[in-house]
Amino acid sequence: MDQNIARYIDHTLLKPEVSKQQIEKLCQEAKEYGFYSVCVNPIWVKEAANQLKNSNVKVCTVIGFPLGATTSEVKAFETQNAIDNGASEVDMVIAIGKLKAGEYTAVQQDISAVVNAAKGKALVKVIIETCLLTDQEKVKACQLAVEAGADYVKTSTGFSTGGAKIEDIRIMRKTVGNDIGVKASGGIRDRETALKMIEAGASRIGASASIAIVTQD
Repeated sequence: MDQNIARYIDHTLLKPEVSKQQIEKLCQEAKEYGFYSVCVNPIWVKEAANQLKNSNVKVCTVIGFPLGATTSEVKAFETQNAIDNGASEVDMVIAIGKLKAGEYTAVQQDISAVVNAAKGKALVKVIIETCLLTDQEKVKACQLAVEAGADYVKTSTGFSTGGAKIEDIRIMRKTVGNDIGVKASGGIRDRETALKMIEAGASRIGASASIAIVTQD
């Protein structure tokens, strides 16, 4: 098992039909394999936090997921609620349509609403949904996330038309510099791909195939 890669991974289970038993299993696997966090939907944050309370594994959840189309006030409330329930990291989806329409102030304010709700209590990762953006829009989204005070930028929800690509990671890392994190997420199913993402600049990997990634030769 590759313990080094394990520490990059947010062990993820975001399907709508997930049961409590599956969340328990996810948390057990995260402890067993040494993953950095589990990433679960908001209704499971309290359960995951309870399962992981005596471990080093963090609890990550998603905000405005998967469309990014809820209002900033709702995203801020969702963030506060998740933190109250035990989340220490939140992955929020940007207002993609507003970014594409050039409404940059609105996009930055939307990210800021989550950053302000999380300040000092949880890391904020900003999902820009790269598969829906041009390269110029990817750069702009990353710049807005930095300006809003986010801790990470993230490629994808895994629920749109595509996932993480090496070239996107390079663009994102180049744009944000070395001060904030880059999370590659969506379609990473093997060790080789995970390593390529890290080599391109990813500092975190979101994956549901985490065990396969760390146990492959």
